[in-house]
Amino acid sequence: MSDETARLARELGDALLARGAMCATAESCTGGLVAGAITGIAGSSGWFDRGFVTYSNEAKQELLGVPEATLRAHGAVSEATARAMAEGALARSRAQFAVAITGVAGPGGGSPDKPVGMVCFAWAGPAGVVTATRSLSGDRAAVRHASVVVALESLLSIIRST
Repeated sequence: MSDETARLARELGDALLARGAMCATAESCTGGLVAGAITGIAGSSGWFDRGFVTYSNEAKQELLGVPEATLRAHGAVSEATARAMAEGALARSRAQFAVAITGVAGPGGGSPDKPVGMVCFAWAGPAGVVTATRSLSGDRAAVRHASVVVALESLLSIIRST
């Protein structure tokens, strides 16, 4: 874990503890790296409920309740799927906040419509769901690391504004 992700995870924990809240993660292309950053912080069991690693479409449907129709219409890498993943993480946990990530980390798997480095995010909380798509550069490791940073920074920002 980088110093940056450790710092963000500590700040996230402080913000959640101050609100008496918990978070959950729903991850595809990051394969649990966000949950790993969070659980790398001692005491995170007080503010982290659970993480879902749903790499396949079937896992997204079975564990998070992502509708098959959403996957058919928008694909796994889409804001619609990220939204459904975040909503599913909230519905299937004790958390009040959730982050979801789905994307193309590379080096293969990209297409003209969904190139390598395209990552879709969703953050869910009491005020609703916010989605975003980022184009991240670098190799697979760089895209995954940058995704963790974006996920934690934005979740922290949402919690602080709540």
